[in-house]
Amino acid sequence: MTNKTDDPTEETKVQKKSLTREYTEAILIALLLALLIRTFIVQAFKIPSGSMENTLLIGDHILVSKFSYGTHIPNEIPFINVRLFDDIVLFSSAPERGDIIVFKFPKDETRDFIKRVIGLPGDLLEVRRQKVYINNEPYDDARARHTESPSDSPLVPRDDFGPILIPDGHVFVMGDNRENSQDSRYWGYLNVKKIRGKALMIYWSWDQIESWVRFERFGKILE
Repeated sequence: MTNKTDDPTEETKVQKKSLTREYTEAILIALLLALLIRTFIVQAFKIPSGSMENTLLIGDHILVSKFSYGTHIPNEIPFINVRLFDDIVLFSSAPERGDIIVFKFPKDETRDFIKRVIGLPGDLLEVRRQKVYINNEPYDDARARHTESPSDSPLVPRDDFGPILIPDGHVFVMGDNRENSQDSRYWGYLNVKKIRGKALMIYWSWDQIESWVRFERFGKILE
């Protein structure tokens, strides 16, 4: 009579079960780590529009730091955008002028927007014939791109806006491509709690027109 513990068939079954369990555990741990990294540390985003040209081009893929302005407690079920509660941010800090940020679009929080911080809390901000003024002083806006000349008559709010006083807990954001950007000139201040993170670098870029990779943009630090 054969002893089960000495049966090679039974031993093989045990080994297969053990191997399956190891692979399953490894996959679950990897998924959990990926979810934690995506939620709290860094997340990848793709640029779908030209509102930040020439800093960011359509087809650029970027990495965004999720903890630059505090720790965001997830308030939605990942991947399906179902909100569970209001935004909670721990250890929050305000962005600096010039930062490129990703945020929940205030008019539709299922969409993510990317813009540059121009106005900070307490700033008196105004746009006169496309030129930005902060606290009545011209703002050196070197990265702004203009594809059209200022209108001969006031063009509100695109070329002429304000003055407005930015309230506490909010910032004023604009796209670098000024004549092709839906930003704070059109929908108002941005609550800092809606910021998802700070754009860090480009890790991949695909030119849809040329159907080719933009190798020269790999690793570009965003500023």
